[in-house]
Amino acid sequence: MKNKINATILLLVLSLGTVSSQSFNKQKLDSLFNVLIEKDKAMGSVAISKNGKQIYSRAIGYSFITDSIKIPATTNTKYRIGSISKMFTATIILQLVEEGKTKLTANLDTYFPKLPNANKITIGNLLNHRSGLHDFTSDSAYSTWMTQPKTEDELLSIITKGGADFHPNEKFAYSNPNYIILGYIIEKICKKPYKDILKERVISKIGLVNTYYGDKTDLKNNECYSYQHVSNWEQQPETDMSIPGGAGALVSTPTDLAKFMEALFSMKLITKNSLIQMKTMIDGYGMGMYQIPFYNKKAYGHNGGIDGFVSNLAYFPEDSLTVAYCSNGQIYPINDILIGVLSICFNKDYTMPTFKTITLKSEDLDKYLGVYSSPEIPLKITISKDKTILIAQATGQSSFALEATEKDKFKFDQAGVIMEFNADKKELTMKQGGGSYLFTMDK
Repeated sequence: MKNKINATILLLVLSLGTVSSQSFNKQKLDSLFNVLIEKDKAMGSVAISKNGKQIYSRAIGYSFITDSIKIPATTNTKYRIGSISKMFTATIILQLVEEGKTKLTANLDTYFPKLPNANKITIGNLLNHRSGLHDFTSDSAYSTWMTQPKTEDELLSIITKGGADFHPNEKFAYSNPNYIILGYIIEKICKKPYKDILKERVISKIGLVNTYYGDKTDLKNNECYSYQHVSNWEQQPETDMSIPGGAGALVSTPTDLAKFMEALFSMKLITKNSLIQMKTMIDGYGMGMYQIPFYNKKAYGHNGGIDGFVSNLAYFPEDSLTVAYCSNGQIYPINDILIGVLSICFNKDYTMPTFKTITLKSEDLDKYLGVYSSPEIPLKITISKDKTILIAQATGQSSFALEATEKDKFKFDQAGVIMEFNADKKELTMKQGGGSYLFTMDK
């Protein structure tokens, strides 16, 4: 549920490329996922469809991991899809607008008059993330209660106390409460629980078999847990699904997500005019979707992140191509995986990742251990070790394992971090996102 919109913006280069089921290089795509499996760099599932026909599907990794048990993921494994749920909520709202049961110009005070700026915020503002309502999922306190059930009244109280960060329609700011509220509005209009409305208006209508409003993870129902990799895969806490609601509570598979996208763009769920409204971008965001550039191509879709799950859904109208990827654990960044997938789909030059590393002894790591600080960044980095693994932890953040790539050089693929040590000077240089920052070991 909690995510940044630019998390799925892919490499943008001017070029041409098309894909057809005949030219699709399945072997090369298999090679990409094979190396991810071999190096234990990712867990998840992908589905690719062309003209409504699935041309590729693959699952890697596990749905459940302990010291003694590993359950392999399959293409029927179900994942929490986080904010891709917003596309479903936006679709239902637009259906209700088409039926005259509400309006995009209707003010929030029609439904929840006690919320901040309720007499000024419209349903359209909620859909476009232009309400100004504060996003409680970005608050540090959120992690202390996200696993606890919350009633509608409790969440509305939290949203009310959070107040507004700016005036309605002043600007765009991604905020999960917008879609939590839209989920509640749907229930008020239809006088049914969101999960039942979702089933009636979307799931049953287009024949989705593995999509529904989530609950506690149930392995017997082909659901999976999510994981973060430190030195091993560690199971992540589960957000209670009463909290994300219409903003991020759905469970699905890549195959179902591809079917949803194809139905949406073939006007099986909403009218052409409503689809145009969804696709109309204001400050980079439409109504429940945004644009995803790849070379000269343009897709529409959304990403999602909840607990350790990360998901992406993209539809390229000119090519009638859908790519859906759901992950329950990643080391190699999902954006890099998607660049590989799309490069192969569109027959672009693409070099397979090799993940070359070197093995160090425990005593080799001792010279790096310590606490480092920098005048450029207001945080400290603690470097420790776990046997032969070097561990880094920044102030107030989770620890992560570093991989040695060459002498004095380590990386953390998931965040695109490279750390280069100069043990003689007791320094480390951290490189991330094009920036380079010098840290010195504290005395």
